Amino acid sequence: MTESTTPVPDRVRILGPEEIRRALVRIAHEILESGHGADDLVLLGIPHRGVPLAERLAAQILAAEGIDRPVEDLAGSLDVTMYRDDLRQHPTRAPSPTRIPRGGIDGRTVVLVDDVLFSGRTVRAALDALGAIGRPSAVRLAVLVDRGHRELPIRADHVGKNLPTSRGERVHVELAETDGEDAVVLARPAGEEEAR
Repeated sequence: MTESTTPVPDRVRILGPEEIRRALVRIAHEILESGHGADDLVLLGIPHRGVPLAERLAAQILAAEGIDRPVEDLAGSLDVTMYRDDLRQHPTRAPSPTRIPRGGIDGRTVVLVDDVLFSGRTVRAALDALGAIGRPSAVRLAVLVDRGHRELPIRADHVGKNLPTSRGERVHVELAETDGEDAVVLARPAGEEEAR
């Protein structure tokens, strides 16, 4: 038998199910405390894992406000595929559906929701996609993890966890809806020194 020479990355669990749940509860309350009541609010998840996060946040907000409405009235999804600036490098991306809650986005506060904020380029694409749909009164950004390394002047308004990383490290968000369990995992390429 031949041994594999491919380095295996070190994987460290950063957040588990309970920490993710607490972070989302905190973010939901921050959104409400920012003066955005549920009536004037739309949460749009950026596929893939931003969508279930937006739905969880919407459920938390509706429960906190004591509103008995379907989550779909508050949360939707925003496909950014055709607005990405790397389509020439990765042209075979499959678009996801865009679902806008009833009432649209015009004149409302839109909270874009994503799992990891890194360079800011996905959020820039989301802003372009949003502009093609309508004109919200304000746009906010909520992310589960902010790992730094911004390439554009974009900042999250609501962050579950700030996680300083090196460029070689990868942050993987796993959710029960897409992966069978909730976790945030930091993967470090084998051999990379922990220099922080």
